Amino acid sequence: MNDHEIPAIGLSVAATDNLRKYGRMRKQYLQTHKPGLYNSLLLSGTLHTHLLEIDQTARKRLELMMPEMAKAAGATEDLKAYAPMRWVGLMNTCKVQVEEIILSERIWD
Repeated sequence: MNDHEIPAIGLSVAATDNLRKYGRMRKQYLQTHKPGLYNSLLLSGTLHTHLLEIDQTARKRLELMMPEMAKAAGATEDLKAYAPMRWVGLMNTCKVQVEEIILSERIWD
């Protein structure tokens, strides 16, 4: 008879359901590139909190930077009215640039 109990360590499915894009990306990054840190956070029970914090700060950063980037690129409401395809292109470019900043600052840090 085995006298050893092995704890079931990990995140429940419900705990990972409310992670959004950036939290899931951070988790994948940690698992692949920083397994020591990932295991430390997992064993201490702080992984989910860490992932939620990363996700929330990344989304807030996106919300703050997008208007500034759009203004700098000239993606104005006037442009949206008379050249909507040009406006969409500028907005897409701005989002890619902001997301690249977020990835380097929050996800791959």
